Amino acid sequence: MSTGYPGGLVTKSPTATVGAVDSGFGLEGGTASGIWTVDQAAALKQQGLWPAKSKSKILYAMGTSGGVVGDNASINRSSPVQIGSDTSWSKITAGGNFSAAIKSNGTLWMWGQGGVGQLGQNDGVLRSSPTQVGALTNWSDVSGGGPAVMAVKTDGSLWAWGSNLYGQLGLNDVVYRSSPVQIGSLYTWSKLGAGVQTQAAIKTDGTLWLWGNGSYGQLGNNTAIRRSSPVQVGALTTWSLVSGAKYHNIALQSTGSLWSFGYNGRLQLGLGASDSKSSPTQIGALTTWSKIAAGGMTCSAIKTDGILWSWGRDGAGNLGTNTANDSGVGSPVQIGSDTDWLTIDHGDSTNGAVLAIKTNGTLWGWGANGEGEIGINVNVARSSPVQIGTGTNWAKAAPGSASLIIEAS
Repeated sequence: MSTGYPGGLVTKSPTATVGAVDSGFGLEGGTASGIWTVDQAAALKQQGLWPAKSKSKILYAMGTSGGVVGDNASINRSSPVQIGSDTSWSKITAGGNFSAAIKSNGTLWMWGQGGVGQLGQNDGVLRSSPTQVGALTNWSDVSGGGPAVMAVKTDGSLWAWGSNLYGQLGLNDVVYRSSPVQIGSLYTWSKLGAGVQTQAAIKTDGTLWLWGNGSYGQLGNNTAIRRSSPVQVGALTTWSLVSGAKYHNIALQSTGSLWSFGYNGRLQLGLGASDSKSSPTQIGALTTWSKIAAGGMTCSAIKTDGILWSWGRDGAGNLGTNTANDSGVGSPVQIGSDTDWLTIDHGDSTNGAVLAIKTNGTLWGWGANGEGEIGINVNVARSSPVQIGTGTNWAKAAPGSASLIIEAS
């Protein structure tokens, strides 16, 4: 039953609303069927209960040939080229010679080299355009390093496939897999941080786990032993992010403190000295770190004030400080004076590409660029951030031998 009322409709059973959610691209989705006044809609918006327009999420790639770009061509691309016509891409990762992405419908797609089964297609065949992995629609995140892949589903289960030379698939053996296999039987996995020979993940309880090659202490468990199944790092339950590189890892705690462990021959642990560490060691005493990235022998991190810092090997200008110091820089160095950095990521090669996005949606790149992987129309390395095109809607970036980026508008 309802009765007319100036300015709208009064009812004993108001129409239900489902608010918009943030899927990593800002607020999207939600429903609000029925009749609403402008004032009612405004009030629901203030409460976060009003739907928001879903954004188009277009996938682009640039870099090496051999199918890794994903545009069905066998030539390098030195500027971003759109991959297909789909507008629902959600998550991306760039491995050593493959690419992977998840759509908003939860399907997983891969392409590139498949020689050790890293494309998850039950074979070792190259794919030069996105090919769906199975038929499931519940993939939530994917992370690739070297020729191995791991992914987590919406139910919290963890899966892996590809190369397993060091036990980095976490399946208690060193047998390669060409399709996804579940790691253990737990459903409590949350964050991923793939390295080249190791894998890292954080559970919903805030514990940190690593497995794979441990010869430099990069598993963080006070040993130099290879592990072929997940091993917990210490007993802390405050880990929030982890990022893996060639022989080292960095991790962030919910307190804002930054930690590193593993090989330190190019000062990539950010501890000043060159001693390797087999357990997490805090970088400085600050608790204002918010984003992290590791790749090759370099690390970067963003503080809560939006300032970007880098350290480690700088062979191709991948520190972004207008230098090229192959011996390494042993403590965080500020990159420029900008205070509006939003995201940062490194490719996994020794002198890899770096991509970063600012709060205004612009995309920037530096470091290695021999195959056009930073997308600036020339194949010349850059030692300081260079804007890629003029777009202001970039939302995600994953550098690699072929770099992936998502434009959301």
